[in-house]
Amino acid sequence: MTKLPGATDNAASFQFDGEDHTLGNALRFMIMKNPEVELCGYSIPHPSEAKMNLRIQTYEGTTAYDALEKGFDDLMDLCDVVTMKFTDARNDFAFAMDTQ
Repeated sequence: MTKLPGATDNAASFQFDGEDHTLGNALRFMIMKNPEVELCGYSIPHPSEAKMNLRIQTYEGTTAYDALEKGFDDLMDLCDVVTMKFTDARNDFAFAMDTQ
């Protein structure tokens, strides 16, 4: 991850190498759920380059970097919940199939 030039405490753009819409859209969604974030958007500069740019603007009181870190933490927590629910459902299904 690289912080792009022109960043301030409340507004910054970050570039992620080797990432695409999968991370961009999920991370944008999680960051926008933060009430301290005014704007968050991502773009893929060119389809032949594996780069994703993310822009974050926050209200006074928090920084763009803090919002990015919270977005990653929230996304990891969400993935943990999805993994747990999937594993539970798979185990329930396997048990049901064994008892038939």
